[in-house]
Amino acid sequence: MDALRLTSPAFQEGRPIPRRHSGFGEDLSPALRLSGLCPETVSLALILEDLDVPFCKAYCHWLIWNLPPMAEIPEGVPHGSSVLSLGNAVQGVGYGIHRYRGPCPPPFPRSPHRYVFRAYALDCRLDLPPAARRRALAVAMSGHILQEASLSGTFRRP
Repeated sequence: MDALRLTSPAFQEGRPIPRRHSGFGEDLSPALRLSGLCPETVSLALILEDLDVPFCKAYCHWLIWNLPPMAEIPEGVPHGSSVLSLGNAVQGVGYGIHRYRGPCPPPFPRSPHRYVFRAYALDCRLDLPPAARRRALAVAMSGHILQEASLSGTFRRP
């Protein structure tokens, strides 16, 4: 089985995430590309986390699950708990409540924050309410992950 690979036309691995995709810009989710997706995939889940929030291991910015298997998730996923245009995908509760919320580091310190998008190929659709948070999503995915991949970027507060 090929390894799952997650990339974006908006930024390269480990490089800065464009302002357009941040809380200081248009706050649009970047387009995300998946390659090597196994044919047994029934649905996809995505998580975006800030790894550099003080006193927190990882701060969840975005949760979306029950995406259909697809090679590209388009830029600007619409807000709302249910995204009909993406196979009735569900957006949960993170920093972005039922929506993507991009990088928006606090004023101090001024060092860049590291952000990681994680994609999961699952063998089922998840039966989770839109009010679900990161932990509930992780529990629901347990035992159903066929593949996973990540894409990291940085963002410095302007």
